[in-house]
Amino acid sequence: MRSLICIVCPVGCPMEINDSANGNLSVTGNKCQRGEVYALEEIRAPKRVVTATVSLTEIGHSSVRRIPVKTTFPCPREMIPALLQDIYKTKVSLPVKAGDVIIAGWKEQGIDVVATRTVD
Repeated sequence: MRSLICIVCPVGCPMEINDSANGNLSVTGNKCQRGEVYALEEIRAPKRVVTATVSLTEIGHSSVRRIPVKTTFPCPREMIPALLQDIYKTKVSLPVKAGDVIIAGWKEQGIDVVATRTVD
């Protein structure tokens, strides 16, 4: 049995995930269907939205050296270290607008890395 707190909505339901003898998982404690979906995904294939920073090739007017980025979709947890390596190797030229795609379709996972700040 595993315990989780649901993070899908502000209620924060405490949930229990039980593994039956035949390998089926059951979720209790959730107040809505979204909690069950979250719990099962968290147990079977956890994913996270990744945030990081990317280096700029030159310094703009504001002397910013790095810009924040994030993934457009959650990344499988076991692939996060490789994604971060690729993000930290990336250098971007100015200008950068919030929402600009910095890395497109990372490793064919359908995950883009986008800027979250505008820097001229």
